[in-house]
Amino acid sequence: MHENRSSLSQAASYEEMGEFWDTHSLDEFWEQTESVEFDIDFQPQSFRFALDSKLAEKAQQIAKHRGISTQTLLNLWIQEKVQEDQIQENVATN
Repeated sequence: MHENRSSLSQAASYEEMGEFWDTHSLDEFWEQTESVEFDIDFQPQSFRFALDSKLAEKAQQIAKHRGISTQTLLNLWIQEKVQEDQIQENVATN
C-alpha cells in the first residue's frame, strides 16, 4: 500500500489505516461503501488414521471429561509429541 491510499481512510499505510479505524466507525461511511460478491473455497485438509478401538474409547472419555472434542484432544497430544521430538532432535544434533 505504498502509493495507493485506502478509499475511505485515505491512509497511505496499514498503520495509518489502523489508527484511522481506531477512532472511526464504518457507520460514518456506510453510504460510501459498495456491495461486493465473492466466493470462498474453504476446504480444510484433514487426514484419517486408524486407532485401536480401546484407545479411541479412552481418548473420547478423556476429551469429554475435559470438555473438548476428541479431535482437538488428539491434535493437542500429537502436537506435544512432535514438539518433544523436535526438541530431542535439536539436542542430539547440537
